[in-house]
Amino acid sequence: MSAYTRKGHAISRKTGNTYHRSGAGRKHTHRESRRTLVPQADPALEKVFARIGNPDPTPFRPDPFQLDALKAIQKTDCLVTAPTGAGKTWIAEKAIQLIHEKGGRCWYASPLKALTNAKRTEFGDIFGHDKVGILTGDTKENADAPIIVGTTEILRNKLYEAMHRGEDLNCDLVILDEAHFLGDEDRGVVWEEIMIYLPLRVHMLLLSATIGNNLEVAGWLSSLRNKECAIVEDTIRPVPLYPLFLDPPGTIAPLLNGEKLHKTPTAWLANNKNRRSFRGKLPPFDVIIEVMRAFNLLPAIFFLKSRGECDAAVEFCNLSSDRGNNGPFEGDLEEMLDRHPHLKNHKQLQALRHARVGAHHGGQLPAWKSVVETMMKKEYLDVVFATSTVAAGVNFPARSVVLFNSDQFNGHEFMPLDATAFHQMTGRAGRRGQDNIGFLLTFPGKFMDLEHIRKTFFAKPEQITSRLRSDFSMVLNLLLSHTPEEIRDVFERSLADYQHRKKRGKTSLWKDFNRHLDFLKAEGFVDTQDRLTEDGLWASQLRLDQPLLIAQCLRDNAFPYDSEALLAAVVAPFAYDRSSTVTIARSSLPKRLKKAYDRVSRAAAPFSKRMAEAGFETAPLPLWVASAIYGWASGVEWDRIIQRSKIADGDLAMLISRTADSLHQIASLKDSHPKASALAATARRAILREPVVFD
Repeated sequence: MSAYTRKGHAISRKTGNTYHRSGAGRKHTHRESRRTLVPQADPALEKVFARIGNPDPTPFRPDPFQLDALKAIQKTDCLVTAPTGAGKTWIAEKAIQLIHEKGGRCWYASPLKALTNAKRTEFGDIFGHDKVGILTGDTKENADAPIIVGTTEILRNKLYEAMHRGEDLNCDLVILDEAHFLGDEDRGVVWEEIMIYLPLRVHMLLLSATIGNNLEVAGWLSSLRNKECAIVEDTIRPVPLYPLFLDPPGTIAPLLNGEKLHKTPTAWLANNKNRRSFRGKLPPFDVIIEVMRAFNLLPAIFFLKSRGECDAAVEFCNLSSDRGNNGPFEGDLEEMLDRHPHLKNHKQLQALRHARVGAHHGGQLPAWKSVVETMMKKEYLDVVFATSTVAAGVNFPARSVVLFNSDQFNGHEFMPLDATAFHQMTGRAGRRGQDNIGFLLTFPGKFMDLEHIRKTFFAKPEQITSRLRSDFSMVLNLLLSHTPEEIRDVFERSLADYQHRKKRGKTSLWKDFNRHLDFLKAEGFVDTQDRLTEDGLWASQLRLDQPLLIAQCLRDNAFPYDSEALLAAVVAPFAYDRSSTVTIARSSLPKRLKKAYDRVSRAAAPFSKRMAEAGFETAPLPLWVASAIYGWASGVEWDRIIQRSKIADGDLAMLISRTADSLHQIASLKDSHPKASALAATARRAILREPVVFD
């Protein structure tokens, strides 16, 4: 059967454009030859595309799973698993309302600061902004409000403090959003600690779209907390998802025929010439967008492999498309730019205005990402080019999502896309109340394994495994209120032990705890009776990645106490958690900065050596990081620091935010280190300004 065409959407396409895969050093060339492309689709899609449109408005009626969850959380703990967009937030809102009406208090914890900020606004609109407070590493406002939104790390720290004082947490309901983070390699330990330490009387509502072993997790929680953890599961997407394949240069076909690949992608895979033709090139984004526009598949999120690809895609579209502008779009954009004047010269602003596309990734400024999110939510943008991180926690769904790769960077290497990440990404396709149907569009290329996508489409999310492990901050804080034997009991009640017992194995948690304990004793933070020394007591308040190194610098009086800029500068290297390095000429740095940095390095070096000899990882203290933060704290312009440091805007913003977190911890040492505490608080305020933080 021949393909059907979309009339009135012929595309004049420049051919021969070559784009290198790397975002750096990319070039493009235009040949004079042109051809007209008419978007086509497999006839089987005619009925599918006929479903595109807006559903008829109907009064809101809660789904049965929402009512079941709301009923359960009033009696006990509840784990809710349902697809993205199914309405889990409604459950949270109503659960909060029930507690709030009785004069109780609620904690809403999320893994991301951006999501936390969004929920603060959302709940403020519902319950009144004076009733909602926020606690993150950057922000502390209205902390005594009956409804608190905050990051999971802050909630875990509150539990540490309550256990130390022998008090109950002043809360009646805890909501853990994105609960699948329990299995996150880096941060899952925080989620598990919260679940272990949370008082039994406080009901816990866990929300997630992707937990493959919800029965096991609920079973563990029931045994841990001596009360039922109800499971409420819904597997039906509120908006059906239809998978598509774009056969270059512009024909759309079904991706699947039942549970097998459709004949069109199968034929494409059989042609090795097709595979070779896409190596070393970026996809023709302009053509893809216009084909999707012809069949009413926009707006869309294009998931790309790297930040560089996202930025290159924006530049590509900026050169090849001009949608013009209209009154509402331009008015709303100007209003946001007036609030954030530093964005008026943003290098991607022209593309946002004229091509109606934006990039969203960790290398972008927080305020710019907020602008992109807002414009997408208001349906002004056709496409957002994003890395997979946008799939978790940021709420701007689209009619379609487009995948160009079947692998994903896990922080260390590229690995095949797992089912959890796949469902998070495709969960953004189809807007509840706005779309009758959503679409996944796959585009073939060097990094796309269509057979893997087929298998993953039908796969269930992966099972969560415990990430609990000891670190010095955890050990110090547990010793505040527990004996080693009591801590051993904590480990024996963990998900890690629960899962290992099912496999007839034993965890190494207790052994690892004792390894940390022995080092703390050797360094004078714990005495021979397994109690915290005076140094151990104040060091326990340093809830950081490297608490002992900072504690040693405080012991040696190595930090500067006469300059907020210098203090921020020398604390920053302890907060840096990336592997990239920047070459900087030491001779170009101010003498006072070099002197302060050297003093701290000399204090930390012997301690780092002893840690390494004991088998603990340590990280270097990059001088360029100290230089960048010193410049920012001293009033150097943002763009100048970016140019000198050669890092992305978002990376500098994250570094400043993490440095502020470390300064906040030092500022908490008012009793033991009053001078350092006061200066740290001042230094923190000096670096937390736009464009790092914004209203």
